[in-house]
Amino acid sequence: MSFISNILLYWRDVKTSGVVFGAGLSLLLSLTLCSIVSVSSYITLVLLSVTICFRIYKGILQAIQKSDEGHPFKLYLKQDVCLSEETVHKYSDCALARFNTTVIELRRLFLVEDLVDSLKFAVLMWILTYVGALFNGLTLLILGLVGMFSFPIIYEKYKVQIDHYVGMANKRVKDIIAT
Repeated sequence: MSFISNILLYWRDVKTSGVVFGAGLSLLLSLTLCSIVSVSSYITLVLLSVTICFRIYKGILQAIQKSDEGHPFKLYLKQDVCLSEETVHKYSDCALARFNTTVIELRRLFLVEDLVDSLKFAVLMWILTYVGALFNGLTLLILGLVGMFSFPIIYEKYKVQIDHYVGMANKRVKDIIAT
């Protein structure tokens, strides 16, 4: 997670951040135009076309230069890409723990264990009905991706001003609550 926040989101490596941001945004924008089946098929065809062309190109170069380099992807073909059982168990245990926590919390909210928390949840869901009427899921994902790559660098650049105005807003809210 620290790689994502330090390198990608704060644009420490502009090339990597740009590729990840561009690929993610392109994928989400293409999903607004085509189905996920079509988009994944097109992406697979593009990747397959690139690798086939590269393999043919390297084969022609080897024939012309009469070199014996072998398969251009030999290094990658020998790499182990299988997940270990420990890794699968680790992540499935983590997912199971989060799922169980979510189910317990939803049970608590829906069965009104605490009236105030259930009312807060109801207000949140009511607000989300308006958000859902304005945006569809893909639009929210696109806005989230753009925000995820924009807000950290903007905050880092204008931290003093943002903290000042957030502090003023917090003080105002506390004053309103106190009255």
